[in-house]
Amino acid sequence: MTTDTSDTVSLTTQFDGLQDAFLSTPYLPINKRITLLKNLRLRIVELEEELVDAVSKDFGYRTAFDTLLGDILPTVQTLAHIIKKLPNWSKPSNRAVGLSLWPSKVSVTYQPKGVVGVIAPWNYPIQLAIVPVVTAIAAGNRVMLKLSEFTPHTNVVLEKLFSDEIQEHCKVIQGGSEVASEFSSLPFAHLLFTGSTAVGKLVMASASHNLTPVTLELGGKSPVIITEQADIKKAAQTLLFGKMANAGQICVAPDYVLVPQALEHQLIQQLCELYKKHFKEGVEGKNLTSIISDAHYKRLTGYLAQAQELGATIVKPLEQNQQDAEKHRMGLHIVTQVSDEMQLMQDELFGPILPIMSYNKLDDAIDYIKQHHHPLALYILGQDKPAQDYIIKQTLSGTVAVNDTLVQVTADDVPFGGVGHSGMGHYHGKEGFLTFSHAKNTLVSGSFNPRVGMLLKQSNVLIKLLKWLYIK
Repeated sequence: MTTDTSDTVSLTTQFDGLQDAFLSTPYLPINKRITLLKNLRLRIVELEEELVDAVSKDFGYRTAFDTLLGDILPTVQTLAHIIKKLPNWSKPSNRAVGLSLWPSKVSVTYQPKGVVGVIAPWNYPIQLAIVPVVTAIAAGNRVMLKLSEFTPHTNVVLEKLFSDEIQEHCKVIQGGSEVASEFSSLPFAHLLFTGSTAVGKLVMASASHNLTPVTLELGGKSPVIITEQADIKKAAQTLLFGKMANAGQICVAPDYVLVPQALEHQLIQQLCELYKKHFKEGVEGKNLTSIISDAHYKRLTGYLAQAQELGATIVKPLEQNQQDAEKHRMGLHIVTQVSDEMQLMQDELFGPILPIMSYNKLDDAIDYIKQHHHPLALYILGQDKPAQDYIIKQTLSGTVAVNDTLVQVTADDVPFGGVGHSGMGHYHGKEGFLTFSHAKNTLVSGSFNPRVGMLLKQSNVLIKLLKWLYIK
């Protein structure tokens, strides 16, 4: 069932129904969870073409490549990984009990939390909706999924995906900001939000009234450091892919570049040549995804206009076909001579604009990153291993990729999450299972347990024994 602002069925009623279902079956057997996930995986494959078409309609135009590579394939891959690993993840973890609690045994058992809320964004409306949902279901929870109001066509297909038996475990909710506000105030056992830092703060504040733990997948300005040892052509290729995939509308997209001063001109030249080669038709090409809406398009053109007024230089690889206001399409815009007073150096860009800053010493680049909020991703392009290690140790970021961009997010067996203003908590892999599970300290004592009698008598012998164990 789908809820929107016009529905007579309230969010509270939806939540209460899932809560009752969870309380009636507080521990869904692992084999049943796996069956649900397998069926969902099959349905995604069956609905592939519908999903590709629907997302393209929502964007105005989105390449099938962007939807397959960034949405469908990572989701199917994640499901396969969870299905394979879940039996092992869910096993109790035996821990050392210590001599003071002998002969008892202690372990950690992983228990579903209850009803989990997921608020999905528009930029990857399939992956960023389904992956947290299936991770929560894998942990044994029921889920309420709030879809983005900016992707109505995709939402229709996702409703089909979550129909039949799966809707007993996941309810799909639609609606605008008012619905989202009410949604985040529900007494979830856990709430995951993916979106902007500003909205993330509001979600966290709303969840705090119920002491609901939150996982916030936010964003920010993810920097790229190009080192002196870099192969500039390879660096430009990697950078161009990271910036142009989904037209830069990715939370881990390279946001700005720090390059040695001696290599700046060469980098710009390589970027322009590669762009002309791969996007030679510009906004007329079928390999360029549109900006999601007219409002976001105007936001991006506003950044460029303001930066130019404040002294920035804008480099356009093509003389024409760089912008299409009617279809809100935009090609690559390289911006140099930037400063922090410019809005494009303050906000997360979320578009095909690439500011480039030069540096003289590597420490200058590192200091600049450290003076700003911790990014969700940090990219290092260059073959100098000592420089790579130095940058990684000197900076704090949610993720790091060396000589690559974006794809670190698709690694199945590692956690994904930000730090500080770029996010809070993790999901993906085993860490995702743990996020949506309650790790319960479980102590088991048998019939032979002399410790209890000694504790009850407040035995001096026991105190002496414990002092001998602990105070040496």
